[in-house]
Amino acid sequence: MHEILGSIRLWDMLDILIVAFIIYRIILLIRGTRAVQMLVGLVVIMGLYLVSLRVGLFTLHWVLNNFIASMVLVIIVIFQDDIRRALTRVGRNPFISSNGEKLEKVEIVEEVLRAGAALVEKRLGALMVLERRTGLNNYVEKGIPIDGRVKKELITSIFQHTSPLHDGAIIIQEGRIAAAGCLLPLDTDIEVSSVVGTRHRCAISLSRQTDAVVVIVSEERGTISLAYEGTLRWNLSDKVLRDTLIKLLPYEKGE
Repeated sequence: MHEILGSIRLWDMLDILIVAFIIYRIILLIRGTRAVQMLVGLVVIMGLYLVSLRVGLFTLHWVLNNFIASMVLVIIVIFQDDIRRALTRVGRNPFISSNGEKLEKVEIVEEVLRAGAALVEKRLGALMVLERRTGLNNYVEKGIPIDGRVKKELITSIFQHTSPLHDGAIIIQEGRIAAAGCLLPLDTDIEVSSVVGTRHRCAISLSRQTDAVVVIVSEERGTISLAYEGTLRWNLSDKVLRDTLIKLLPYEKGE
C-alpha cells in the first residue's frame, strides 16, 4: 500500500479529480431525465454480457458482443437529446449548474405564498411545483422554458385565464422558475374525495412519484393546499404552510 501511494504523482491526482468532476457533472445533467432509466438498461445489458461470457451462453454472448461493438453509436442515438442539452448548458455556463440570480428559500416561499394569496383573491387556479432532491427535468422539458426569478407578479401573470400557460404547472427548480405549462402525471388509482379535481389529483400523483412539493390553488374553493409524500394537506394556516415549505425546501447551503 505504501509503495502504491508513494508512486502516485501530482498529475495522477489531478487526472483523477478531473475525471471525478466530469462524472459528477454528467450525473447532475441526467438526473431526473429519461436518460437515467436508459443508463440503467445499458448497465443491465453489460451485466448480461459478462454473465454470458462467464457461463458460456454463446448465442447470447454473440448477440450482445455485436451490440456492444456499436455501443458508441447506440449511446449517441439514444442520448442525442440529453447530449445536445448538456453541451448547450456547458457552453452557456461550464462550472455553475444554475443560471442567473437564485433566491434564498425563505424569499421563494414568501413569493409563492404572496402569489397564492393573489390567485385566491382572483379565483384563479394554479399548480406550483417545488423541486427537492428528485430531478424533475422530464416535466421541465415538456413545458415552456422560463428561467425567471420566483416573483409574485410573474407567477400570477402565468396563471391568468388569458395566458396560454395557465392550464399547466410551473416548476421551481434550483431556486428559479424553470418552466411553465408543464403537464403532470395523473394516477387513476388515487383514493381521494370525489370533490377533488384534476389539479389536486395531478399534484398528489407527482408527489407519489417524486419527493416534490406541490402548492395547489383551487379555483372553485378559493383555497390553498399542499401535496407532498403522496398526501394532500388541506386547510393549512398561513403560518403552517410557510413553516412547512421552509422546512421541506433544500435550497440553502448544507441542506
